[in-house]
Amino acid sequence: MKNSRSSRLNIAMATGATALLMLVAAPLSSTAATTAESAAVPAATSGQAGWLRLGHLSPDTKSVDVRVSAVSGGSTLFELDGVGYGDVSDYRELPAGSYTVSMVPAGASGSSVPVISETVTIESGTATTVAAYGQTDDLQVRAFDDDLTEPATGAARIRLIQASTLTPEVDVTTTQGDAIARDAKAGSATGYAEIPAGDWTLDLKGKGVADTAEVSVSPGSVTTLFVLDTSDGGLTILPVLDSSSVGDVPDGGVDTGGGYLGSDAANSVAPAKRLGEAL
Repeated sequence: MKNSRSSRLNIAMATGATALLMLVAAPLSSTAATTAESAAVPAATSGQAGWLRLGHLSPDTKSVDVRVSAVSGGSTLFELDGVGYGDVSDYRELPAGSYTVSMVPAGASGSSVPVISETVTIESGTATTVAAYGQTDDLQVRAFDDDLTEPATGAARIRLIQASTLTPEVDVTTTQGDAIARDAKAGSATGYAEIPAGDWTLDLKGKGVADTAEVSVSPGSVTTLFVLDTSDGGLTILPVLDSSSVGDVPDGGVDTGGGYLGSDAANSVAPAKRLGEAL
């Protein structure tokens, strides 16, 4: 195996932000410019809205502008400009319904043909992550259901989304040998697992590649761990906060996104498991 190294990745808590083994894309950054066309955004009614965030997880796809438009009427509700690899956006509140998520080359005109597009349905009271992943010549988009259920007192909840293109499958384990994910394929996600809050050292292994990442999770947090490629041919984990405090859910555009390139390195959709269960 090649490239064995360690990177320190800490998860910062964001006040008021919302937010394992059911296998189900690289992140959009909180620094990506967000342009909202307020006149085109229908007023959300309490109990009739959901939340959407977007991610760019394709290592060889250049920066894109992401547009979200209503399937009915086709009006653009909001845009994210200049989204690069490893960027994950904030959540945006949207009325329940169907939307088209389109990605075009950064700076392209409004009439440009999308690099890729996907229709996603937002249901009331739910949160969804839509991400593009894979190599440019085989680019894919997938929607992931985000479970914002709070963990038990003193605990944290995590899940893993595998977006590396370096290896067909990835194993992620703790240094104690507990499995976070086994044979995780690109575009797959684990279910959420409840773990004790604190510092965790994770081993990542794939075909011809092995790396280590240290992740800190705080009490009451819900976090998605994205497996990404590094520029020197290795694996890393980008932790992105889904929820930062007990009972919080996204409220409008909330600051739960994370930027890979800029970093130093609620409805339940699946019951929480404790680490090591149902592996």
